[in-house]
Amino acid sequence: MNYKESFKSSLKSAWIVLKLIIPIYIIADILFYYNTLSYISFLIEPFTSIIGLPPETSLAIISGMFLNVYASVAFAAPLDLSIHQWSILAVFVGIAHSLPVEGVIMKKIGIGNFYSYTLRIISAFIVAFFTSLMPANFFSASLTDKVFEKQTYENIVDLLQNSILNSIELSITVIILITVLIFLMDFIKSRNFIKQSQKNVSKGFSITVGIILGITYGAGILIKEVESGNISKDDIFYIGTFLMICHAVIEDTLLFVIFGADFTMVVVIRTIAAIIISYILLQWYKKRDSKRLDFRVI
Repeated sequence: MNYKESFKSSLKSAWIVLKLIIPIYIIADILFYYNTLSYISFLIEPFTSIIGLPPETSLAIISGMFLNVYASVAFAAPLDLSIHQWSILAVFVGIAHSLPVEGVIMKKIGIGNFYSYTLRIISAFIVAFFTSLMPANFFSASLTDKVFEKQTYENIVDLLQNSILNSIELSITVIILITVLIFLMDFIKSRNFIKQSQKNVSKGFSITVGIILGITYGAGILIKEVESGNISKDDIFYIGTFLMICHAVIEDTLLFVIFGADFTMVVVIRTIAAIIISYILLQWYKKRDSKRLDFRVI
């Protein structure tokens, strides 16, 4: 394991976190202070209400879908969400985040953007909906019992002072978490069984790597096999579908656990959803006339 490279990677990630979380957190606080979101949140309220979230979470959902999990957390942090709601948001954003970037990765193994985006967005709503139907007492805070309540301020200066301090505090917490995870993930990647993954690609192994390390690594180890034609289209379809619903469950989920999301419930829900949805869609895919339809148009 190269500790120097891990340290450089953690510094790079820390800079990304600072650039994203601090300004977005402050912007979110300002929007809430002037009640600006009420003018646009009604557009997405029908969708957020279906999954048991307040309309104010619209920016957290949208930013998560098109940017990343950090942006989603920054927009949601000022809200007074319950443990159950944080868990619902973790499930939704965990499934449907960084769509443009991760869509490019999936396309390299033969899964087109239309299928990728459609699957992840629809699955996110369905799984989040069923999560919202579960009793709230099923969920308990994994790291903290603290509930982050929306604060009130006398003036904009007071808001900015508190917002800056709160955003810095949140950034430091996230940076510490990410740094620990980077060293942990790099340690796992340095193991021989990971290094030999290109020589021993299997459906189960690729899924396991993707669940732990993320969609980039899980799908990445398949690219060479896909190009050489050593893996069946059925397996590519199944692995890709599974990983789009359930990947990087440790890192992504822990970012929401900071605020009280239930780590175990979120991971279990995403894993079960991935198994069920992947199986159903694989049966559908097998019934298609693969000779007449190009896999890449999915």
